[in-house]
This record gives sequence, structure tokens and C-alpha cells, in this order.
Amino acid sequence: MPQTKKQEVVFTILMVIVMAYGMSCYNIAIGMGDMSNDVFVKALTAFPIMGIIAFVFEFFLVSKLSKKLAFRLVNPEQDKPIFVILAISSMTVCLMCPIMTFWASILTNFNGIENMLANWLELIVRNFAMALCFQIFFAGPFIRFIFKRMFKNKLAN
Repeated sequence: MPQTKKQEVVFTILMVIVMAYGMSCYNIAIGMGDMSNDVFVKALTAFPIMGIIAFVFEFFLVSKLSKKLAFRLVNPEQDKPIFVILAISSMTVCLMCPIMTFWASILTNFNGIENMLANWLELIVRNFAMALCFQIFFAGPFIRFIFKRMFKNKLAN
């Protein structure tokens, strides 16, 4: 969807804000044992560092690799746009979930090196389904809607 570097930066920033904050809220709510207004405040304190990490990985590594992997499954020239979007979104979650879960486990759940792998794998299992559903059903459509409005005169149809 983004067609220039500036658009790629804006799209990535918007997606990172929604996904990193949303997943921070999810993990904090699980850690607290319930959902409350405190979750939103606590997520704001965790968000800056996680947002920067997510942006760096997404912009410089994952976006290119997820498209490469997705285009093994779909052909953007022949397949319906929704299938291309779903393939790219799915591959992005497949790559970003382990990366961001690793950093989250280091920054927030570090119990020592002996349990690091087990904690990381447990968090991946807990986060993957939520991240995939959140990306496909909420964050992705919401950010594409906002992005199209921001660049409505500059995007090719």
C-alpha cells in the first residue's frame, strides 16, 4: 500500500503504535489477572521502548522479509488484494511475534538465563493468536483506513 519511503515510514509508525500498545495492554492485563483502567496507563509506560524496538525491526527487516514470504503464497499481480493483504499481515505476525515477545520477556519478565527460553516460548504461544487476530481484524483494517485518508490524493488506485 505505501508507495514511497515517507509513506512506508508513516504506515509503519501507525501500525507499530496500534500493535505495540495493543499487545502491551493485552500482556499487562494477563499479568494483572484482569482488565482495568490501570492497564492502559501501565501500557503507556512500557510502550516507548517497545515501540522503538518494533519500529526498527519492522521497518528495516520484517516488512521486506514478510513480503518475500507472502509472495511465495500469493501473487500480487493475479490474486485478489485481500489475499495479498492477509498473506503479508500473517507473515508479519509470524516474524514480529517471536521478536517482540523475546524483547518483552527480556525487559519485563526476565527470571534469569536458565528460564529464558521457556519463558520466551510460553509468551509466544500466549501472544501469537492474539497478535494474529488483532492484526487481521482490528489493527490492519484500522491503519489502512487511516492511511488511505492521510494519503488519499497520493495513492494509486
